[in-house]
Amino acid sequence: MNANRVRSAAVSTAAIAAVTLLAVIYRAPLRAWFTGENTSNGALQTSRANASAASAVDHYTCSMHPSVKQAEPGKCPICGMDLIPVSKEQQAEGVVMIDEGRRQLIGVRTSPVIEGPFRSSFHAVGRVAYDESAFTDVNLKVRGWITKLLVNETGERVARGQTLFSMYSPELYSAEQDFLLANRSVGTGSSADDAGAPRVAAFARAARKRLNLLGLSDAQIDGIAAHGEPLENIAIASPATGFVIEKNVVEGASVDAGVRLFRIAALNRVWVEADIYEADLARVRVGQPAKVTLDYLPGHAYDAKIAYVYPYLEAGARTGRVRIELANRELELRPGMYASVELTADLGSRVQVPASAIVYTGPRRLVFVDLGEGRFRPQEVRVGTEADGKYEVLSGLKAGDLVATSGVFLIAAEARISTAAKYWDNGAADPADAGSDSMASPASAPASMPPAKPMPRPAPPPSSPAAADVPSPVFSCPMHPAVRERAPGKCPICGMDLVPTSGAAKP
Repeated sequence: MNANRVRSAAVSTAAIAAVTLLAVIYRAPLRAWFTGENTSNGALQTSRANASAASAVDHYTCSMHPSVKQAEPGKCPICGMDLIPVSKEQQAEGVVMIDEGRRQLIGVRTSPVIEGPFRSSFHAVGRVAYDESAFTDVNLKVRGWITKLLVNETGERVARGQTLFSMYSPELYSAEQDFLLANRSVGTGSSADDAGAPRVAAFARAARKRLNLLGLSDAQIDGIAAHGEPLENIAIASPATGFVIEKNVVEGASVDAGVRLFRIAALNRVWVEADIYEADLARVRVGQPAKVTLDYLPGHAYDAKIAYVYPYLEAGARTGRVRIELANRELELRPGMYASVELTADLGSRVQVPASAIVYTGPRRLVFVDLGEGRFRPQEVRVGTEADGKYEVLSGLKAGDLVATSGVFLIAAEARISTAAKYWDNGAADPADAGSDSMASPASAPASMPPAKPMPRPAPPPSSPAAADVPSPVFSCPMHPAVRERAPGKCPICGMDLVPTSGAAKP
């Protein structure tokens, strides 16, 4: 009896467990049966979702050969890899898919966009010139004749007080006689109470002042007074220390008052005058640091500052001029030398992108933003000043964006071939077809880019049933036999001319 009871309890427990398990498994159908819901709704929604996803796919392509486009998934006819879907949104935006293998193969590298201090450096060509404020001219205030010329070479160095030449002047000789007569009258004059004594002393002072004004120094006048007789040949001394850069006199020449006979320039300080392009003048100011180098002294640089910005432009060259002052104690800098001037302007904090990331497409400037998972999207940007391998970004990017900096021309070529993005439509004839640098950057650019895939031209309809039996020619690429077209054109992979061959063409 007890055994029967135990067996009955075990059977009941097993039955309850089985019913519970079936209820869990068939929970959804049972709920639908009891509530009256149609179980086909879920399948219908799933079907609609799959249809929507399928409609979002523009085509299928190969990550290694983006020129391959098919409407259905499958294998790449060139390399055999599985085709990947490309959505219509990616197609419109020009997104390029590059897997990790191809990324390493073509050398794609990325760099973040940064925001930080931006210093613009630019170069200018300069020329060493004399310090015009250190010029000294030698001229006379009387007419006369050069009796002896002691400095008779241009470029000769002279010291202040050194005799340049001696001269005879009738006017100066007469002034000397008057001075000596006045001095004798003072020396032999009457007593202090004589009424004429003050007039004699005044005449002597006037005679001395006259010699001073005619160009004689106090020492020369005292020498004439000590000699007691007028001097026929008067020595003319250099008024400054420097180098004779201009000489307009020879021995025995007759000279007039006011004529420049010598020009003396001091070279212990020189100017460097640099020509600045009109576009760079806005970044130039007085006190701005400058670095000056010369081919004459390789490896040596002079640190200086801009001393003056000239307020005009050279009409022919459309350049402005700045002046830099340099010490020249060792006389290393010689007027007439060419110099290279590097100027640096601090523009503050700016968003910056590497110059190698910029792709020029006619009127547009593009970069390729790394979206992750092998996707690169073209982004139009406006750039400003370039400095130290970076461009100032005016619009289109923000700090932190990741952009391609190497292999960008290959990415651009694939984007142009495989997408229909607006970035490659210039609204005019394609510059690449005309041999221009529409895909080139200022630093370096390939000679040409692969042309866009030509539209196949349909074959003419057969004129007779017999002609319909003749197979139409097939054109293929010698380097890529998988490319087969019904009409001649260019290979969408390498750009070579397609050649006629036998076999079936692509539908």
